[in-house]
Amino acid sequence: MASTDADMSMYRSLVEVDHDGNPSWLSAGDRTLVSQIKNGIAQPNAIVAMDGSGQYKTITDGINSYPNNHQGRYIIHVKAGIYKEYVTVDQSKKNILLYGDGPNRTIITGNKSFTEGIQMPLTATFSTFAENFTAISIVFENTAGPKGGQAVALRVKGDLSSFYQCTFRGYQDTLYVDQGRQFYRNCVISGTIDFICGHSTTLIQNSMILVRKPASGQYNVVVADGPYQNNNLRTGIVIDHCSILPDYDFAPYTSTSKTYLARPWRPYSTAIFINNFIGNFIQPDGYTIWREVQPNNENVYFAEFGNTGPGANAKNRVYWAKGLITRDEAARFTAEPWIQASTWLPSAGIPYNPGFETLS
Repeated sequence: MASTDADMSMYRSLVEVDHDGNPSWLSAGDRTLVSQIKNGIAQPNAIVAMDGSGQYKTITDGINSYPNNHQGRYIIHVKAGIYKEYVTVDQSKKNILLYGDGPNRTIITGNKSFTEGIQMPLTATFSTFAENFTAISIVFENTAGPKGGQAVALRVKGDLSSFYQCTFRGYQDTLYVDQGRQFYRNCVISGTIDFICGHSTTLIQNSMILVRKPASGQYNVVVADGPYQNNNLRTGIVIDHCSILPDYDFAPYTSTSKTYLARPWRPYSTAIFINNFIGNFIQPDGYTIWREVQPNNENVYFAEFGNTGPGANAKNRVYWAKGLITRDEAARFTAEPWIQASTWLPSAGIPYNPGFETLS
């Protein structure tokens, strides 16, 4: 189960960036799209810059510049810098496009955590409750650390939210995909326990998922989905065409700390893994229960299709998982049927794979 040299070679090739600050793993098509998106973004309505070269020095002030009853896109450019603030986009501020100067240049950071007596949702560095929110080329992070407990970097509760070429860094509960239809592409998501969690209809596509070193005695879980009731698979977390690998700090310790693909936060948990590369460090049984007194495993739908890599062998997965599914079964979790992508992602300017194919 130790991480292999091949895993680390894959990791190194994926974390490198080019002279424009773009991840080296972007396809030629996606590089063109990045350029088109950045060059095609209209004149911003507001500019945020820590050095005073914009209209506002904080992201909160930029968000609060949103006019009452605004119609159409409201574009906010956040220049490079490390913004130490807690930001909330309330329900009234629809159609905001927030874009930075690069996935490692514009950083929004905080360190609130459950160990400080703060409830998990309120630990978020950045929270958005508004419909049609889009972020491009921004880092969202929570630096509470592996001993901080639940510590959210980004909380998303607005329908039709999209994130492109963003980075989400944290440990436990890094990315809280709370509610609504959500889409993530060309992103980097890192954490330890349940670091992609929620009860939404989420699709994560062509992204890097990096598992970090947990605190002593802990194990890692990538996905924790949490609907209370049977909704006939209308919510869940789909990981599509991604790479699931140990982060550099965890690679030497994968034999001493277990890592699972998912566990059921609540009774009708759904997690789907389609056409991903899965590293050698994932446990052969793939999934684990929520906890001994509350396993939540009777009605879960944990399924896999078309994955590759040394961790993709599904023959020893736990008996209560769905396991391998057919192409027809997997098709219902692609972009169009799952999040109705064609009805909103083109207007957001975010590229996506509508089916099993990838953009070249």
